Amino acid sequence: MHTTQPTWTPWLLLTLGLLSLTGCTGGAGMSLFPSGNELEHATKKLVQPIPVHIPRELEKEPLPPFTVEPGDVLLVQPADLESPARFPAEQPVLQDGTILLGRYGMLSVVGRTIPEIELLARALIEAQTKDAGPIVVRPINRQSKVYYVLGEVNAPGAFTLAGRETVLDGILAAGGLTTRGSQEKIILSRPTLPDDCRVVLPVDYEKIVQHGDTRTNYQLAPGDRIYVPTRCLLE
Repeated sequence: MHTTQPTWTPWLLLTLGLLSLTGCTGGAGMSLFPSGNELEHATKKLVQPIPVHIPRELEKEPLPPFTVEPGDVLLVQPADLESPARFPAEQPVLQDGTILLGRYGMLSVVGRTIPEIELLARALIEAQTKDAGPIVVRPINRQSKVYYVLGEVNAPGAFTLAGRETVLDGILAAGGLTTRGSQEKIILSRPTLPDDCRVVLPVDYEKIVQHGDTRTNYQLAPGDRIYVPTRCLLE
């Protein structure tokens, strides 16, 4: 029995062929996926070979000393519970970079480390209260130290950095990849000054999760940006 082929079959094949030639999504080209989060041409040129000096999952390093910024909350209290010094214990760092130690007044803490703040607080308090003793400062909310996960993830946003996170931790914190997310073209961008060289690192998500390959599972630092572009047709 003779079967007549639909007249639209050649056109369908031609369309699929054109789509396969266009490769990735978005832009002026044709795609099976709508335009989405794309890597700019300039960004693609900045992606570096896999570096050897960046800490990774199995080679984590301590981050630089914590410096206080507005939005952080500090616990400030005398080390000796019998100390005559009295002031509010929890201190939110205000927008001008100061904390208010009750009757002792304002103390500028922005950009300073915890040991530096302890010395400054002790000097301020002992100027008014003798035998106040050592002052202990501890960060209890570190909202200023964050990393960002953007693009094709289920819950993009800024996430507080504890100091141990890797790229994989960051992606999972953002709800994982969407069905449109690329597993091959994810990048990690590290913030740099305007005139410095850019740091844009490749991330091979598939090898990280399926092979246990840690070469691109970099340890995150404050301000890092993980970007998941929309996947290409050929992916």
